[in-house]
Amino acid sequence: MRRHVPAALALAAAAAAALVPAPAAQAAPGTPAVRTVPPRQGDCARPVVGAGWYGENRARLQELVDTYGRCTPHRPGRHRPVAVFDWDNTVVKNDVGDATFYWLLRNGKVRRPAAGDWTTTSRHLTPAAAGALSTACDALAAPGDPLPTGTPAGTACADELSAVYGTGATRAGAPAFAGWNRRTTEPGYAWLAQLTQGWTPARIRSFAAAARQENLAAPVGATQRVGSSSVTGWVRYYAQQTDLVRALQRAGFDVWISSASPQPVVEVWARGAGIAADHVIGIRNVTRHGVLTPRLKGCGSVPDGADAMITYIDGKRCWINQEVFGVRGAAAERVQPAGHRQVFAAGDSDTDVSFLRDATALRLVLNRNKNELMCRAYDDADGRWLVNPMFIDPKKQKAGPYPCATTGYTGPDGTPGPVRRADGSVVPDQADTVF
Repeated sequence: MRRHVPAALALAAAAAAALVPAPAAQAAPGTPAVRTVPPRQGDCARPVVGAGWYGENRARLQELVDTYGRCTPHRPGRHRPVAVFDWDNTVVKNDVGDATFYWLLRNGKVRRPAAGDWTTTSRHLTPAAAGALSTACDALAAPGDPLPTGTPAGTACADELSAVYGTGATRAGAPAFAGWNRRTTEPGYAWLAQLTQGWTPARIRSFAAAARQENLAAPVGATQRVGSSSVTGWVRYYAQQTDLVRALQRAGFDVWISSASPQPVVEVWARGAGIAADHVIGIRNVTRHGVLTPRLKGCGSVPDGADAMITYIDGKRCWINQEVFGVRGAAAERVQPAGHRQVFAAGDSDTDVSFLRDATALRLVLNRNKNELMCRAYDDADGRWLVNPMFIDPKKQKAGPYPCATTGYTGPDGTPGPVRRADGSVVPDQADTVF
């Protein structure tokens, strides 16, 4: 991967050395303290990116802050620069959607479908999955009532729900979902939001808050029992990322979260990083009389209830264009002019590829060995990609090259193919060098 250090960074480093950080603020339990620089009377304090980054990444992030921040002389009168972060495994270690799903099962908060038919929970659920869920769960509760998945009697139901959600297959191995566009939705991610049917957003936020408290209090590496399985039982904020969020905010950036976890869940967690609910874009349910339904809101040319455009790969692009930049209709699904795109983006997975590519200045990738994302990041065709190991329990070096030239890309129908640059040329296979 190409690296460069512009001459401006030498000046940035000298200025940073002259600043004395304020003491860390008192944080909520499990939330990393954030070091900030206080404002000065009659001056424009320069936010400083904290330590703990790989290689030159900190210096390049500092250059971003210095170039686009509120103190830059050429910025008055211009719109605030936009930064967009993915959430799960980008700002936090582990997945807050998973953490909430496990909490729902342990506490018996997933409702049997009100219509008595599991296919109503997802347009992509297969008859085999609907039948398996019916067999395992329906005798435990009346339609619309919560299932006792945290009790011994509900173990088989919890296991079936976990299999469909976590593996995309039934316990017997039958495919659980079919017929979806692999570039605009992921039915397992969507299904978690759809399983919140019957509750109000406020109740889901309360469930997410309880799960958050448990997962932050649990020691790193902890597991928990869900049904008959042992699953991950802890989450941590990345101190480096929360520090970066605060530095960007202090520099005048408009900072957003785009996540493929349910909207109410991410709202709860985002507060711990200083991001308000109105700057969170998660999977959004259609509500009826204030209650969540299994239908999902649409974006671009996809209407509400079609359940075909969530915050996933190209869907993230659409939702960011729509919610952040006010683009409506089919135009939201297309790449916008540079002046109407985020200048910075951060992600960790192939689900983040499109909105990362849209960023005009820098694109930060946490290395989780995801093929398409790492192919594009290591290719670094325009010199704007940064790769950083995960801050907690980083992945080991991938043994072989990423299959960029053959199967690194997944098409809308699931067919693998080569990863291509914007000009159509094929990205050659890439070695894993940042781990």
